[in-house]
Amino acid sequence: MSDYQISTDCLHAGYRPGNGEPRNIPIIQSTTFRYETSEEMGKLFDLEASGYFYTRLQNPTNDMVAAKICALEGGTAAMLLSSGQAANFYAIFNIAGCGDHVISSTSIYGGTFNLFAVTMKRMGIEFTFVDPECSEEELNAAFRPNTKAVFGETIANPALTILDIEKFAKAAHAHGVPLIMDNTFATPVNCRPFEWGCDIVTHSTTKYMDGHALTVGGAIVDSGNFDWNAHADKFPGLTTPDESYHGVTYTERFGLGGAYITKATVQLMRDLGSIPSPQNCFLLNIGLETLPLRMAKHCANAQAVAEYLEKHPKVAWVNYAGLPGNKYYERARKYLPNGSCGVVSFGVKGGRSAAETFMAGLKLASIATHVADAKTCVLHPASSTHRQMNDEQLKAAGVPAELVRMSCGLEDKNDLIHDIAQALDQI
Repeated sequence: MSDYQISTDCLHAGYRPGNGEPRNIPIIQSTTFRYETSEEMGKLFDLEASGYFYTRLQNPTNDMVAAKICALEGGTAAMLLSSGQAANFYAIFNIAGCGDHVISSTSIYGGTFNLFAVTMKRMGIEFTFVDPECSEEELNAAFRPNTKAVFGETIANPALTILDIEKFAKAAHAHGVPLIMDNTFATPVNCRPFEWGCDIVTHSTTKYMDGHALTVGGAIVDSGNFDWNAHADKFPGLTTPDESYHGVTYTERFGLGGAYITKATVQLMRDLGSIPSPQNCFLLNIGLETLPLRMAKHCANAQAVAEYLEKHPKVAWVNYAGLPGNKYYERARKYLPNGSCGVVSFGVKGGRSAAETFMAGLKLASIATHVADAKTCVLHPASSTHRQMNDEQLKAAGVPAELVRMSCGLEDKNDLIHDIAQALDQI
């Protein structure tokens, strides 16, 4: 773990230039790497030496940025992927396969829900979705002998549910499985789930980490805390020889701090190839350098917008954890004391049609299928990102049909409020 504060690590972690070397992370834009002998390359294939031979598996630029994100989260190993969806898929599929079972919070991003409930179900992995506010008894009742993981989001997109990390971690560990959490909305600036018992963290780096809507990407970070060997019968892919990779046993060769990410790299990335480009990773790193500054501004703007909306007569309800009356206010103070995120969810009186009129009237904010970048954007999830869900599923996910998701950017807060006011006047 780094000895520096997170704002310093955002600038310096992952890469330390030597004498006469470039000050910024270099872009290694090459698919392949040359070696003097076949013996040298063979050691790489046998995992007996570290290095690079093909960018589909690993690339120096990608690894330097992954090392920075690993430091920010306080983990032991990390990898970058081509999207947040790929990150969540790899995180689960690395330890669960056909015939296995996973528990997930209902309050997760719609695309992730579809990945779990439809696509991975077709692969033979069954998911049980539980209310994030379920009791400990209800949560424990969801476990089965073949359960391999528990999944949740620190701050759910777009419901803004804040997960009780300690409750879910306690249940997962009592049943011998890891807690995997998507920390996209909070970022490690506002929450480091490992400090509360989480074992593996994922990110859509497309969001706040990039921060400028430039690059699609994902990340997985391992805490190194989960003892795979203590539950070896549940995780044979990590604790028994992998015949597809020269019979290596990952926990023996790479220890608890490296086994999970190494397997995901040399097995899943080898076969599925969801690698980000070095150019995209370079751009991601630029975003990471200003992440703490931006998160503070995003949160301040969202707080101001939420307070304005809460008092407006045409607004039915507002969901933002920074409001004292919010159901997650106290939980946010525990897990997110420096602020949650820049996203505010609210309902306009008059339902779906009123919400559409409001959104069409905005001049500064853009209607976009994106969130968490420098410019304010707004979305109606029920008709876009979550349209694959039926009304019952929408309700369970905390995404009612009238919900508007506003991602507050870095503009002046007064300009944002003025734009909202004039749009509401058109209803």
